[in-house]
Amino acid sequence: MNALGRHILAEIYGCDSEILNDRELIEKVMVDSALSSGAEIREVAFHKFSPMGVSGVVVISESHLTIHTWPELGYAAVDVFTCGDKINPWDACNYLTEKLKASHITATEVKRGIFEQPVSVKVSNL
Repeated sequence: MNALGRHILAEIYGCDSEILNDRELIEKVMVDSALSSGAEIREVAFHKFSPMGVSGVVVISESHLTIHTWPELGYAAVDVFTCGDKINPWDACNYLTEKLKASHITATEVKRGIFEQPVSVKVSNL
């Protein structure tokens, strides 16, 4: 069985609330998380909510990393989606969990684009 990508859905608990509410720091940690896994960054966009919380995305050549934080709960919802087999999404997820100073994480890996046989495309001139 072949898959186009791997998608980690992470629930990260017991995080440092000051980190979770700092847009610049969250952006740095997310970018560094992507780089630590060997990903190639394409675009970065983050937003700070009022009164608290940060959401953001790091678009990588291999797909993306996203985060939504709830500082008042010490909680972050994170997705790490990588296509191909060159990048291990767990490397990025583990790095991020450490930098958020989390007490625990629950995560699930979902295979994306599962094919029983390799995909082939035939192009013809009509």
